[in-house]
Amino acid sequence: MFYEAFQARQDVLMPLRGVARGLAGWLGAFDLRHPLHDGLRAWRAAAEVFGHAGVVQTRPAFDIGPVRVGNGVVEVEERVVASTPFASLVHFRKDVDQPLPRVLVVAPMSGHFATLLSGTVRVLLQDHDVFITDWHNARDVPPSAGRFGLDEFIDHVIAFQQAIGPGGHILAVCQPVVAVLAAVALMAEDRSPASPRSMTLMAGPIDARQHPTRVNQLATSRDIGWFERNMISAVPSRHRGAGRRVYPGALQLAAFMSMNLGRHIKAHQDQFWALFDGDAERAGQHRRFYDEYLTVMDLPAEFFLETVRAVFQEHALAEGRLTWRGRTVRPEAIRRTAVMAVEGEKDDICGIGQTMAALDLCRSVPLTMRRYHLQTGVGHYGVFSGRRFAQAVYPRVREMIQAHQG
Repeated sequence: MFYEAFQARQDVLMPLRGVARGLAGWLGAFDLRHPLHDGLRAWRAAAEVFGHAGVVQTRPAFDIGPVRVGNGVVEVEERVVASTPFASLVHFRKDVDQPLPRVLVVAPMSGHFATLLSGTVRVLLQDHDVFITDWHNARDVPPSAGRFGLDEFIDHVIAFQQAIGPGGHILAVCQPVVAVLAAVALMAEDRSPASPRSMTLMAGPIDARQHPTRVNQLATSRDIGWFERNMISAVPSRHRGAGRRVYPGALQLAAFMSMNLGRHIKAHQDQFWALFDGDAERAGQHRRFYDEYLTVMDLPAEFFLETVRAVFQEHALAEGRLTWRGRTVRPEAIRRTAVMAVEGEKDDICGIGQTMAALDLCRSVPLTMRRYHLQTGVGHYGVFSGRRFAQAVYPRVREMIQAHQG
């Protein structure tokens, strides 16, 4: 019912937002700096804020562009090297003389597209050969493609790590840290030649009991039946995935925005005044952030419900009870993969200690191959994107990978 109502609202607002963007563009063609034009400037600012405030469900481009490698700048070419109905493995190919460490970045399937990590990828590309899991919008996956739950997510991590070949590394951001640790443990137990040399886990809920946040509290405040009744909808008939049961990305976006509603309202008020004052730089920063933030994807219902239950309610991995296709996941099977946990001091989504718990679970990994980094002064997104990531976190990650490149 939610999805149908949301779609109807989108159908009404989408053309209105298009008109607003057109009006803002038209007014922007005139010189309105004179005080007598304050009214027109206000109209232009309001039209642009409204025109760019809508939810989008189409994946944007990664738009990586040229990157600096060593003393030169090289072009980056995106290539899909493996694909399933639910995800593509994207390779950011560069023409460089020397081989670089291959790194699989496992993006979160948590309501945003993998393009949320474009900045992360851009930084990693300076010193690495980078691949990423590009999860598809469940809205566009026909029900005939089958189910996609936590087991299938782990399947994809294993298959994609095998696709990049032996000697690679893996880096997980936020939600997928549990599945990535499980995948690496299963590969280690099976003595897979493609087992990664290092595993970096960033700001994710390995043990959500540690310093629980509002997100953790929400997940444990209701039984799983409540989440299924209130969070799951069927995809409307106009989309390729019509009839598939999903957790709508728009619903998750609304939940996250409600946690910091005052901050988002103020951000849009500030954007109005930035546009009114002609502060193009500040307005551009706001637009770039919200263009990405308001672009959402739907999650398969099975994956969402199984994640809530296993990760946030039952703490299955931390308690040694997580299974994959009936097989117990044993992190202690990992012996030769170095492990690094990264957390943010001000993270209000994944509390301090939740990711660090992986280091204790991987008890067979020598202490010299286990590392931890707590980045001061950053929240959740600052752990893996932005200036602090590039200047303070990334050097630690790069050092970790290089130390175990072999």
